[in-house]
Parts: sequence; C-alpha cells; structure tokens
Amino acid sequence: MHVIIFGATGMVGQGALRECLVDAGVERVLVVGRSPTGVRNGKLTEIIHDDFTDYSAIEAQLTGYDACFFCLGVSSIGMSEERYRHLTYDITLAAATTLARLNPQMTFTYVTGAGTDSTEQGSRMWARVKGKTENDLLKLPFKAAYMFRPGAIQPLHGIRSKTPWVQAVYDVTWPLWSVLRRISPGLVTSTGQMGRAMIYVARVGYPKKLLEMKDINSL
Repeated sequence: MHVIIFGATGMVGQGALRECLVDAGVERVLVVGRSPTGVRNGKLTEIIHDDFTDYSAIEAQLTGYDACFFCLGVSSIGMSEERYRHLTYDITLAAATTLARLNPQMTFTYVTGAGTDSTEQGSRMWARVKGKTENDLLKLPFKAAYMFRPGAIQPLHGIRSKTPWVQAVYDVTWPLWSVLRRISPGLVTSTGQMGRAMIYVARVGYPKKLLEMKDINSL
C-alpha cells in the first residue's frame, strides 16, 4: 500500500506516520507539509508545499497512491468562523478534490472530532464546519472515505503536541492516561491506535463511514 499523509508534524499525523513506517504492508509514504518532519526512513518521501489550496505544481508527484490520511487541523479557539472554515473546509476539500481526480481508487481518511455536527445546523461553530467538511468529502468519487471522530488522544512513542498548553496538560496528567484507556474505551484512544485504525480501514474497509471512538479502538 502507498500512503499520502497531510499534517504529519501534528500529534495525530506523527502517530499515523510512525505506524505506516513500522507496518510491513505499507511500502511507500509521501508526506505533504509546510515543514519537514525530521524523520529519516527509506519508505518516506517529503514534499514541502506552501499553498494548501493549489496543488497544480506537484500533481505529478501525487499519483499512484492507495490511501490518504488527512490529519491536518487547527483549534477553533479565538478564531472567526470565516477563518476557521478556510483552514478546515477549504484546505481539506482542495486536497481531497485533487486526490480524487488523480487517484479515483484511493481511500481517503479524514481526522475530524467527537461531536462533529452532520446536520451543519448546530450552535457550535467548529462542529458545523467539521460536519460540512465530512459531508462534502463523502460526496467525492473516492473508492471509499472514512471520517474519524476521536475525542481524547494519548500521545505515545515520544510524540508531543505542537501546542504548548496542550502538551503541558499531557505532562501533568500522564499517569492517568493508560488507566482511562482501559476503563473508558469510548472516550480515550492513542496516537498509535489512531494510526493502526487508519491503516486498517484503508486496507480492509469498515461498515461505517463515520467512526466514533469505540469504532476506532475496536480496529
């Protein structure tokens, strides 16, 4: 399997990248991002790309892939709806539309979030925007598309959040995370489990297009 990852320097993306590199069935990984991952591996190729709304300059390098793990995302805290929609909906659909045209047999996996609003009508701005993003991704002509809706995620294998206050919370609460994952599988997952679950649905498929936390942890 050949995989493209967007957002590989973020916490979830780092987990997806690690699991791809250790999975013998993943032969090639392409990372598209604004900054290098710092990872060295014979499977890995990286493209540094600045404009996430236009991929015309690199289209030739985006063909021949079986799966895309789109892990790019931002927090809505302190952000206007217009700005959040651009960074969430516009950027995601620009990449997905390009990939659907270049790789119609691709499986596209989008990391969204628990509480996403599929009706697009709720009071929470971020949930409406994420819901529209999910809905429009599912309309694209991919072989298959899956929306991952995690809640709390424990970073493993030395992975750290790029957001300082988030990492500070992880540091303080670290002893609790393994316990929470055991007793509350519907609330907590890990970066490793997220990565393995994305590989699984790309390779095997899954009956549901919207995967909540219990679905993710079952794979």
